[in-house]
Amino acid sequence: MVTDLAAAYARCRELHREHGRTYYLATRLLPAWKRRHVHALYGFTRYADEIVDRTESRPPAERAALLNQWSERFLAGLRGEPVDDELLPAVLHTIAVFDLDLEDFEKFLRSMTMDITVTEYRTYDDLLDYMEGSAAVIGTMMLPILGSSDPAAAREPARQLGFAFQLTNFIRDVAEDLERGRIYLPQEHLDEYGVTRRTLQKGVTTPAARELIKAEVAIAKRHYAAAAPGIPLLEPASQACMRTAFQLYGGILAEIEAAGYDVFARRATVPNRRRAAVAVRSLLTRPGTPIRLAA
Repeated sequence: MVTDLAAAYARCRELHREHGRTYYLATRLLPAWKRRHVHALYGFTRYADEIVDRTESRPPAERAALLNQWSERFLAGLRGEPVDDELLPAVLHTIAVFDLDLEDFEKFLRSMTMDITVTEYRTYDDLLDYMEGSAAVIGTMMLPILGSSDPAAAREPARQLGFAFQLTNFIRDVAEDLERGRIYLPQEHLDEYGVTRRTLQKGVTTPAARELIKAEVAIAKRHYAAAAPGIPLLEPASQACMRTAFQLYGGILAEIEAAGYDVFARRATVPNRRRAAVAVRSLLTRPGTPIRLAA
């Protein structure tokens, strides 16, 4: 039986609320009619990520087959065929409503496929190639939903914000990713600071590891700086949402800095009180006001 559209949107919202607390909070600041479409995109990306990350006990070929089967259902839906899936009807509806670029979805699925067999990246350029599909395209998928006074000018900042958010996650989750057998810090950066993968796997923050994480934080901040000019270009009704997301994800970097760049002792999170304050401040900020990471 084909999943009801409303039920599919509800399922996407559940996934977003459960797994994307920071972004979910920001999304609540959007006009109600936009929220479900953001939930749909989150649900799509999260579900694919779940296929990759929650089936690790299975051989890579089997995991790839599962992802391919789900991708085929998605492609069938794009061709107009009925789709029996708990969330894809919402994704397909959102794509149709906003005429989203299907190439973005192809790039995303390619990066998810890479995660099944690729466990490290030699250079930062190699990592950027992966993040083009896993992060930058999320920004360009979102842009038509958020709306912009100048979509062409806002496109590159949207890509950069995708990079910034994902790098923040990679830095915060070094220990968690290593447990899954992956590392998203480029080997050339480890080599530069004299840090080995084995040292990181011990969960010990050595002086060299601190310098490495400090350098990665600086790289992420450069992506935030490149993303900042795009937020004032968004539709006024969308700016509070993205200001909140920008500051809360950036706040994770601030927490890492405050911890002396130790990403092993605890998972860096922004306290709830500060999260609420950021949301209120974003709502009170005049649309079009420039943005930068809070000091």
